[in-house]
Amino acid sequence: METESEPYVRLASLRQLHQVMADMNTARSLADTLQTVANGVVTALGYELACVNLVRPDGDLVVAALSGNQAAEALITGRTGSRESWERRLSMGETWGDLVFIPHTEGWVLDDDDVPQWYTDGPAPRFEDEWHPSDRLFAPMYTPSVSGGQCGELIGVLSVDRPRNGRRPGAWGREALQMYAFQAAIAISNARLRANMQRALVRLEREQQALRASEESFRQAFEYAPSGMAIAEMGGDQHGRILRTNDALCRLLGRPASAMRRYSFSDLVHPEDIGTLLRTSAEGGRAELRLCRRDGTYLWVSLRNSVVADAADGPRFLLTHVEDIAERKQREMQLAHRASHDSLTGLPNSAELRARLSSRLCQRPTHSGALEPVDAAFGHPAFDAAGQGFDFRQGGAQAYDTFDHHVHTVAPEGDRDDGAKGLAVLFCDLDGFKSINDRFGHNAGDAVLIEVARRLSQCVRDGDTVARLGGDEFVILADGLGKADAADLAVRLRNEIIQPIRAEGRAVRVGASFGIGWAHCGMTADEVLKSADERMYVEKRSRPKQHRRAG
Repeated sequence: METESEPYVRLASLRQLHQVMADMNTARSLADTLQTVANGVVTALGYELACVNLVRPDGDLVVAALSGNQAAEALITGRTGSRESWERRLSMGETWGDLVFIPHTEGWVLDDDDVPQWYTDGPAPRFEDEWHPSDRLFAPMYTPSVSGGQCGELIGVLSVDRPRNGRRPGAWGREALQMYAFQAAIAISNARLRANMQRALVRLEREQQALRASEESFRQAFEYAPSGMAIAEMGGDQHGRILRTNDALCRLLGRPASAMRRYSFSDLVHPEDIGTLLRTSAEGGRAELRLCRRDGTYLWVSLRNSVVADAADGPRFLLTHVEDIAERKQREMQLAHRASHDSLTGLPNSAELRARLSSRLCQRPTHSGALEPVDAAFGHPAFDAAGQGFDFRQGGAQAYDTFDHHVHTVAPEGDRDDGAKGLAVLFCDLDGFKSINDRFGHNAGDAVLIEVARRLSQCVRDGDTVARLGGDEFVILADGLGKADAADLAVRLRNEIIQPIRAEGRAVRVGASFGIGWAHCGMTADEVLKSADERMYVEKRSRPKQHRRAG
């Protein structure tokens, strides 16, 4: 939108504002209306993020719609903030007409309250009216009276963040947001009224039908369905509570029907899948997740929800279809394992090694969109895949990200062991392996590789990675080691490898050369591996030839 200094408002802006207001009043459902309200703030009023916080019957406010950031939408939609916290927010800061602006100098006290919130970090303002990342702007929405004023009943709050022009809204921007909130309150009230009328019409129509026959047909289809079926409550404090299950679902989860009625699906779902369940159950849909069986094991299922209305008084329910997909998921995991692991030794392969190593080495996007390493010495910020900023604070040889707890990897420096710990990369090349292949055949060579892989895996700690890079080359990733620790590990691994190996009925020996490299953020995985490889060749050339041959 235009700033306060502009002498007029563009006609195109007024048309756009008019269009989103029209869309609010023509939305087909309350959910569509709420989403249209949020979208309109972004498309017509020029804010990067908009959130509709709707007052629930119990007085608390739930995040009913969000626009402008998919990550924020997945994280906070459906979450609730207490009425007490909201009243505190609306009584703070500066009053701009009906709007409430809380500058960053005051808003820090709200960081720990229970209101769901999301903001994008960024630099401090460079001029007086520049928007600060921690500024907050709220537009309360009240039930309108017949005369066009406000009757005082709060129905929700529009919260907006970061105007696109980077400045705090001027007189026109404030007036536009205030008018928009007033019209949004009317649209939401009308949508609720339409929803109530629609439910009333459904009740009247269904009371005129032969309910008994319909209910009996449904009961038989539900009870004798070959796959799991359940009916659960939708909305309110008991949202998701299971009301009824069929025999197939009880057998699938190993739980009796009487016990199933004590749970909701959120009680049974795997903790990592709770977000998927909430998104699926909000308005119906399909998802694949894990449910807990009576014996404590988890079973992969396909869960499909359909929203239905009760014939008596209109509350909505979820009809849930549950299908066992454990075999398919097992095949998918087997395929994924084959793609990331060496078929001979079972160790992670070259691609998986690089993926694990790359996940530890943070980089940041440049102005051109490419990635460049983070300069840890000067504390430059890094960014995640969504562009979310985060800073590092130094702590010995490592630094920790305050947002996603990324461990900033720093290599020990100097020739002496000063106690610094880092991510050691041990590059192992077998000595004399080619002669075994030539003399005894590839089956003997394969047996040697399998045994070497087993010995390497047994000698490292839980959490360390042993991977086969290719041929007779192996790589070990060991975190939290100093220089002396890494050298000791290389000696132990070499001593294990040089022990006799049974292959094709005979005892053979191979040697091993190790190069120790160090990973640190700012390097690529290939650069780390190349450094360790070069050190391995230096070590191989420095040893007498007779000490490198197999016995």
